[in-house]
Amino acid sequence: MNNGDKALDTGSKRVYDVAPSEIFGEFMKSGWAPTPLTGITQDEVIPHCQHRRAQLSAAFKGLRLILPSGGPKQRSNDTDYQYRPHSAFAYYTGVQGVEAHPDSVLVMDPSLDGHTPILFINPRSTRDTDAFYRDAKNGELWVGRRFTTDEASQRYGIEVRAVSELQKFLKGRVAAALHGYDEVVDATIKVHARSEELVNFVSVARLLKDEYEIAELQKAVDATHRGFSDIIRVLPAAIHTPRGERVIEAAFFGRARVEGNDLGYSTIAASGSHACILHWTRNDGDIKRGELLLVDAGVELDSYYTADITRTLPINGKFTPAQRALYMLVYESQKAGIAAVRDGVPFLAVNQASHTVLAQGLIDMGILTNSLEEIMDPQIGLHKRWSLHGVSHMLGLDVHDCAQARTDQYRDAVLRTGMCLTVEPGLYIQPDDELFPAEYRGIGIRIEDDVVVTDEGCINLSEHIPHHPDEIEAWMASLR
Repeated sequence: MNNGDKALDTGSKRVYDVAPSEIFGEFMKSGWAPTPLTGITQDEVIPHCQHRRAQLSAAFKGLRLILPSGGPKQRSNDTDYQYRPHSAFAYYTGVQGVEAHPDSVLVMDPSLDGHTPILFINPRSTRDTDAFYRDAKNGELWVGRRFTTDEASQRYGIEVRAVSELQKFLKGRVAAALHGYDEVVDATIKVHARSEELVNFVSVARLLKDEYEIAELQKAVDATHRGFSDIIRVLPAAIHTPRGERVIEAAFFGRARVEGNDLGYSTIAASGSHACILHWTRNDGDIKRGELLLVDAGVELDSYYTADITRTLPINGKFTPAQRALYMLVYESQKAGIAAVRDGVPFLAVNQASHTVLAQGLIDMGILTNSLEEIMDPQIGLHKRWSLHGVSHMLGLDVHDCAQARTDQYRDAVLRTGMCLTVEPGLYIQPDDELFPAEYRGIGIRIEDDVVVTDEGCINLSEHIPHHPDEIEAWMASLR
């Protein structure tokens, strides 16, 4: 290095640990054309965010509220995982996709008429400072152009300040906060008696989806449909590639990144008996003709709304008689679950409807010899040997949305118009399960769709993704 400058070698990056010379500093600040952003518009989500903040304000009158976006998560040394903000932060600010950056914080500051929202961000490192070339975490030459505070204020429709002002702003003030996501917030704000209530509120608030959210969920489902079509197209390559499950995984990931922000969750690409392992994400198995491929995957949009779809496909394009028999049992089970979804019905009624069909099917096959009433006794539930999991969970900004809701607000509550949930029964016959005839062993089947509750039933957002075995065979034939 010239002029005695030292640098820290961090692999691909070199970061100054002493200030560069005054000559170099002035040189770096000179010769830049102005690059103002023009035509900044507000996203369609912003009016919904204003309404959400009004509801939040009404629930916590006079109390300062703090919703951090969260910091980066280190992957290795100076490399971080792709950043995604806390869902509550995104829900109340409308900050989405590539506009989301670590360490941002939304403060709801009490005012005479409710709360004044103030968004603290790492703003653009302008050319009159040396941060744009020296700050490897936020500098423009390192991470790209960001909004100035004025630009961000135009974009999100609220007051915006530099996050460097946050600690001074919060010092000595009382607030309820989401703790554990921001070092400055945690160091400055003590845990308030209503902080736990805040955590619950911002989760439960998302149980009922507005029209914007339902439209985003439909977009996510439609993109996921195209991702499944991509999977079918690459099946021939997957068959001839070692660890072909990863060919499947990669094809879907490509669709998620092209059309959205990322995967909504780690893709399950489970061929053969791997489908009997519920959380199979290793995806290191071969794809073999004559077996089934269970894929559980969802595209997450830039708005962070995600689909959650499962389809079970015959790798060679045709179901065997044994595969079709088990598939139809799961298919009928799902139909019963979807038919049970409507406003005012207990959430667990969906599970009950689906599992009743599964249990009766196992009786009809001679696998279970007990009465249906005995099998469905919650203390017995013999059918759960092959079904294991419940058939529904809420869906939205998180694949398992509203997870901080209390049991009485979610699992033991009733469905309401505007809720979005999955219906996903499954049947998993382990390869060493001698209670089933040999032709059924090693078969795992799950069918999962995303539905929105209405007054009279539900809308199946993924109805257009083939799920009857005849439809699946025709779909695969059309793409191969």
